[in-house]
Amino acid sequence: MTLTCRFCSSPLQTSFADLGASPLANSFLEPDQLAEPEVFYPLHARVCASCFLVQLPELAAPEQIFSDYAYFSSFSDSWLEHARRYAEAMVERFGLGAEHRVLEIASNDGYLLRWFHDKGIPVLGIEPAANVAAAAEARGIPTRIRFFGEAAATDLVEEGFTADLLVGNNVLAHVPALNDFCRGLATILAPEGILTLEVPHLQRLVEGNQFDTIYHEHFSYFSLGTAKEILGRHGLVVFDVEELPTHGGSLRLYARQAARDAPETTGAVSDVLAREAELGYRDLDLYRRFAEEVRRTKRSLLRFLLNAKEEGATVVGYGAPAKGNTLLNYCGIGTDFVEYTVDRSPHKQGRYLPGTRIPIHPPERIAETRPDYVWILPWNLTEEITHQMALIRSWGGRFVVAIPEVMVIP
Repeated sequence: MTLTCRFCSSPLQTSFADLGASPLANSFLEPDQLAEPEVFYPLHARVCASCFLVQLPELAAPEQIFSDYAYFSSFSDSWLEHARRYAEAMVERFGLGAEHRVLEIASNDGYLLRWFHDKGIPVLGIEPAANVAAAAEARGIPTRIRFFGEAAATDLVEEGFTADLLVGNNVLAHVPALNDFCRGLATILAPEGILTLEVPHLQRLVEGNQFDTIYHEHFSYFSLGTAKEILGRHGLVVFDVEELPTHGGSLRLYARQAARDAPETTGAVSDVLAREAELGYRDLDLYRRFAEEVRRTKRSLLRFLLNAKEEGATVVGYGAPAKGNTLLNYCGIGTDFVEYTVDRSPHKQGRYLPGTRIPIHPPERIAETRPDYVWILPWNLTEEITHQMALIRSWGGRFVVAIPEVMVIP
């Protein structure tokens, strides 16, 4: 099968990270599914030599991945605070009020729109996962259950919906049909409206060795240069960018309709573009070098776990994030190394991690079993988790992270 770029249709011939085969990262198992086989899909990211978009082929349809979703944004305190600060900043910067409308794509459980709703600003969420959308509706956030693209945007415009502020946090990476999605953005954005998109920054992925953020529901991985090119093709001009610490390092892009005269493009855009060019993000050699770093990390992690088990130490996980499932499956780590993991979300508790079949318990399980090591799988939340679980130090337990390298936190 000849693979082509989902944006520019050029052949995909350069490997970025070959992570073997893995089940869908959020396909958690119920106890009665443990006797059944699982489907594993190739997990091999490649980079386009023309537009430098890093991407996975669409091996599983979005309907298969997102229609019933295990991730609820409101179970992370730090992510809720990030959303609150974003809402405050947008209201202040763009003077949003009751006469405006905020529309969020992939609005999850209403974690972000709630802050605008509480200020009396009309909101609308678009969320494909019915189970997650129900949680948003329960807190009073109107939500349409639908995948977003040009057709969905056209239907909403015909109903009278346009967005003065159009929000897409960590959704652009989840879209296989990039061009259709971006046409939808341009369709529903009001003539004077503002679009903000948050995307994990490819530069931070490479520099932080964050290969575990590669999984099947993340179809694309963006530099600013590539994201700007994609939006520009559909009449959307990036006029500002912020670098954020979220998800290991993200970009918040600000865009407007190309026909709009203002605001002026900020210096931050040219600064990030210049840095990407200087570091080699328009050079295939940078992408080729990443593969060996991935293999080195796998060897280091397995050495740590082998040594821990030979010393009689117990290792458990904290969290059941998609990135953890990529790492565990790539390294072939199951209950022979990690006895169980815990998660705050009741939607994951009592289930099993895909592929590795490690059981998921409530966080209280850690105090009951007093393990020697607690491996933080959502490493981007290390500070939050070490604070929440500081109790483990009372019996001499220690935290472990594996990204960007294996490190024990006393």
